[in-house]
Amino acid sequence: MAAQRASLARTQEREAGTMDGGLMLLALLGLVGFIIWWVTTAMSALAGEEGWAIATLIAAVLGVSLIACGFYSLQPNEGAAITLFGNYKGTDKKPGLRWVWFWYGRKKISLRVRNLTSQTLKVNDKRGNPIEIGAVVVWRVADTAQALFDVDAYETFVNIQVETALREIASHFAYDHAEHEEPTLRADGEKVSELLRAKLQERIVVSGVEIDEAKLSHLAYAPEIAGAMLRRQQAEAVLAARKTIVAGAVSMVESALNQLSERSIVTLDDDRRATMVSNLLVVLCGDRDAQPVLNTGTLYQ
Repeated sequence: MAAQRASLARTQEREAGTMDGGLMLLALLGLVGFIIWWVTTAMSALAGEEGWAIATLIAAVLGVSLIACGFYSLQPNEGAAITLFGNYKGTDKKPGLRWVWFWYGRKKISLRVRNLTSQTLKVNDKRGNPIEIGAVVVWRVADTAQALFDVDAYETFVNIQVETALREIASHFAYDHAEHEEPTLRADGEKVSELLRAKLQERIVVSGVEIDEAKLSHLAYAPEIAGAMLRRQQAEAVLAARKTIVAGAVSMVESALNQLSERSIVTLDDDRRATMVSNLLVVLCGDRDAQPVLNTGTLYQ
């Protein structure tokens, strides 16, 4: 597929043979002054033959007008593709006043960096869960010839390819909770963004556009499963908190038993040790405050 796209890029950008418009403007003004002087002198010298002088003046004005049609201006980070009867002759990227023969066509194109915010798409991730995803893409035209002549409406082409690349990326990753420690859309944003940029660049290489950056701007579960997934995340958070609490409680109970034994405060047999461990774990791991119970007897009565 990549080789087929590369083969479509038939047009290659090259520099156009244009001239500095400022020098041509000075030359044109000098020519206009000379023509006015010459025609005035000729009309004075050729008494009774003013018609010939007027015809010469009309021809001179027409020639000057055609030469003036060759002027155009370029701003910084702007180019102009020069064509001759549909044949591409090159691209002029020099800013300022420029000039080319009037029979050459000129089509301007912006070379500035642009931002594209994609629409929020509803797609399925790797596990088949419906999710909503969107991206922000920073791009610019790198090859004016390809952008103008190898694709039809390169801006629309980029918009469509961004949507296609997003759908492809979403199918390669799970939203979260991937198996075997695989990267996910939510946890591995940098890796996903880099892969998105690479896939998008591969798709639009034929258009002469270069992708500078691509980032996910929106990522969420689809509304129909968002509630269920939220409860799942809450349950996982509770379980993770419980594991931490239990691990801490076991450590505290172990420390308490060791200190009691080392200081010979009380001698506990297995039954009393088990009872103490159970009571301490209940107190430390419980969600509610402990309710003390006054024991007036012994463990065995």
